[in-house]
Amino acid sequence: MSEANLLEASGLCTHYGTSQALFDVGLAVPARGGVAVLGRNGAGKTTLLKTLAGELKPSRGRVYFDGVDAMRLSTEQRIRRGIGYVPQEQGTFSRLTVKENLLIGAMGAPGGDRRIDEVVELFPQLGQRLRQQAGTLSGGERKMLAIGRALLGRPHLLMLDEPTEGVWHGVIEEIAERLERLAKEIALVLVEQNIRLALRICRYCYVMDRGHIGLEGPAGRIGDDPELVRLLAP
Repeated sequence: MSEANLLEASGLCTHYGTSQALFDVGLAVPARGGVAVLGRNGAGKTTLLKTLAGELKPSRGRVYFDGVDAMRLSTEQRIRRGIGYVPQEQGTFSRLTVKENLLIGAMGAPGGDRRIDEVVELFPQLGQRLRQQAGTLSGGERKMLAIGRALLGRPHLLMLDEPTEGVWHGVIEEIAERLERLAKEIALVLVEQNIRLALRICRYCYVMDRGHIGLEGPAGRIGDDPELVRLLAP
């Protein structure tokens, strides 16, 4: 594993039942900055994040995180070692209040409950909703809460699956600005359909195509590559 990379995965092959979803997928994530994973619906992006998080076990391949063989670790152990994961759906407990959701996120880190103020500083709207049930929040506020809850675990790497999906356009920019700020402090892996936003936040991109990596490179170069249009076409 390169000393410059916080996470490295190689040769990942993952199945859903008898159907193979990932074919020898590999990626590297530096200790700081954003890495985008782009692709059409069904290309394997969510499967990749679930495999990295330990929710899905690959039939083949390796994952190293912070110099440790993560294949030996459960999802909970990966979270404790510093991997935060914000899934596409069900990122919050709808019947609990905003504050209760945040307190659950803080349970795994020493002094985490004292960092709720930092999350509120990052997402001020949450500070006005602490006593409100999460299920009554807007789509954008629920995304902010899911991100904030993951951050309370003090991750070194935060993986986000479609953080702006279903979010009102007026809130997307606010989330984007916060992710840009986070990318200067920790490592991010961002699955996102908003290509401009992803290229703006991330330094490096992987473009998936039917379970393979079809294209990869620095964000500036990928954004100008005609192959990107082909790989993202419906």
